[in-house]
Amino acid sequence: MDNHNSSHQLYKKAMALVLAGGRGSRLYNLTDTRAKPAVYFGGKFRIIDFALSNCLNSGIRRIGVVTQYKSHSLLRHLQRGWGFLRGELNEFIDLLPAQQRVDEEHWYRGTADAVYQNIDILRSYGPEYVIVLAGDHIYKMDYSIMLRDHAQSGYKCTVGCVEIAKGEAYAFGIMGIDENRKITSFIEKPKKNAPTIPGTTDRCYASMGIYIFNSDYLYDLLEEDITNKESSHDFGKDIIPRVVSENQALAHPFSMSCVPRGEGIEPYWRDVGTIDAFWEANLDLAANMPELNIYDKDWPVWTAQEQLPPAKFVPDRNGNHGVITNTLASGGCIVLGSEISKSLMFSKVRVLAGCKIDQCVIMPEVVVGENCRLKKVVIDKGCDIPAGMVIGEDPIEDAKNFYRTDKGVVLVTKKMIDELKEK
Repeated sequence: MDNHNSSHQLYKKAMALVLAGGRGSRLYNLTDTRAKPAVYFGGKFRIIDFALSNCLNSGIRRIGVVTQYKSHSLLRHLQRGWGFLRGELNEFIDLLPAQQRVDEEHWYRGTADAVYQNIDILRSYGPEYVIVLAGDHIYKMDYSIMLRDHAQSGYKCTVGCVEIAKGEAYAFGIMGIDENRKITSFIEKPKKNAPTIPGTTDRCYASMGIYIFNSDYLYDLLEEDITNKESSHDFGKDIIPRVVSENQALAHPFSMSCVPRGEGIEPYWRDVGTIDAFWEANLDLAANMPELNIYDKDWPVWTAQEQLPPAKFVPDRNGNHGVITNTLASGGCIVLGSEISKSLMFSKVRVLAGCKIDQCVIMPEVVVGENCRLKKVVIDKGCDIPAGMVIGEDPIEDAKNFYRTDKGVVLVTKKMIDELKEK
């Protein structure tokens, strides 16, 4: 059987489970009203759109989305933008809120428990392989290549991994591997002595939160784990170390299945779990040649599409023309005679006359009043920025009224603006 037919048969036997219930507390007020996977990204998308688009583009059309924390925004997005799969062709996105399967006091207690509480639903669909995905990373990956790698290996579990500098190992689950990619050790967020990639002294393989299991093996692991009172019921802390101890874990480097891939192409994968990382990943897209290509017709990023008029850039009432450079603007935006550089504007943003905006991420339905100066600001949905406001120039004032990171990125939310207006 050739590779094409083999891959086709394999993805028909697989089901993906996207873990989308996390709060993402390091994003602070951005997740006050929504789960991290529902946070806006890239001018028009939500973070979860990348994992879901990877599924569709890889041929994986049976998908479950596990939800918990403040899920309304996420559920509404999935219902509006992801309802096009054909049930009669056995294609679906199944929304899976917490079941309280264990008892009536506990919701999802960890990533492994989130899968366990949906084990009956998984079994009812009868997949031979279960693909477990984190719903909160930005990347493009062909899961069918990883699935084929898993099926041909003979291992019962395959873990997606990305190469990082050893100095960053403290923030990830780090794996040690042998020359055949068998995982020999797995340490969650090591503070020192992180295992390095064979042949290097300063590079490590970090888990991407992507796992492929033989389904029966996964069910056995979960049913055993749920009875262990010492377990935190987490894949990284409990399940994967157990699999490694049984010599059943294979490492799958992201470079093997990233999109695009090839010589000289640096795989793009971002954990946007902090305000700084979120801001940087968004601003990446405003570069002349961004590392992440969201214009790729062969690997589109799907999302909910609201019917909006085109963005419009016009002079102000005095005839002053604005200057817009290296900026992404979505439908429904109107900008009057302002200067905007290296920024992203989501749908229905209004920028009034005389503003100077630099390196900002402006989410939907924001109004920026006249003569504002904004630099390195992330503005949450629905904010009404008062005329003449200056944000991003005075660290003391910024920290007094908003949330400011150590790197100088300022987060502004509607609640912060409302409180400021009351002072």
